[in-house]
Amino acid sequence: MKNFIKATLLLTVLSILSSCSKKEGCTDPTALNYDANAEKDNGTCVYKTPEVPVATSGKLTFKFVHHFDGISVSHTDVHAPAFSFINAFGDTLSLTKLMYLVSDVRLMKSNGDSVLIEGYKLVDLGDETTQTWETTLDVPFDNYTSIRFNFGFDSTDNVSNIYTDLNSVSWNWPTSIGGGYHFMMMEGKYKFQGNDSTYAYHMGTAHDMMTMTNVQNYFVADLGAISITNNATIQFKMDISEWYKNPYTWSLNDYHSGLMMNYTAQRNMQSNGVDVFSLGTVVQ
Repeated sequence: MKNFIKATLLLTVLSILSSCSKKEGCTDPTALNYDANAEKDNGTCVYKTPEVPVATSGKLTFKFVHHFDGISVSHTDVHAPAFSFINAFGDTLSLTKLMYLVSDVRLMKSNGDSVLIEGYKLVDLGDETTQTWETTLDVPFDNYTSIRFNFGFDSTDNVSNIYTDLNSVSWNWPTSIGGGYHFMMMEGKYKFQGNDSTYAYHMGTAHDMMTMTNVQNYFVADLGAISITNNATIQFKMDISEWYKNPYTWSLNDYHSGLMMNYTAQRNMQSNGVDVFSLGTVVQ
């Protein structure tokens, strides 16, 4: 009888000990370290970290900034003009207006393809709000061989009266000398023989009065390679002094008015304009 009691007690103790020593581990089937044999969860479950999608495209913002051979130029120079600048010919001049048209911005790829930024931008030095251009569509992140744009409109886009916003600011180019739109209006005063004289440096279609033919006078500004890895703000820098030099050294006394109808002046503007723009800072 005593042996029976002892055996019963032993079994009871073993049963209690067995129930207290359940295997511990991760009991969540969704965990990386799930243990199918674990009977008691011990809080060691490990879970896969959710993957954060890597952005492959984003928005670009173009900022138009201006200088005259290294001297910063802003809206204050238009609203409070002074004879602050000297061109390559030696003319001392001021700025009372600088407006210009940019279109067909493209990011060029090494295989010859490109990403086109739709639309155009009329930049007004006197209005800071016009000096920023934000893209509406995402642009793929990539290493591009160059970023470039048209100064003015090419022959496809330079069609008279089709842009309501440009019509409203009298940006039209006269039909009698080629039609379409201005590419630039740059105006101010210059010193000549001690007197103040005005100039109107207006650029657009070049019309040859002798042959009665028109030449599309836009040019492509190629700013070189650029790497886009994130949303970016890109500076387009205009050196205003370049309009007066290389390859033609510009004398305002020779070419200061009536330039819209002057074929030679228009072609010289186009030639000089190629070196006007450069790539500024890229923040991303």
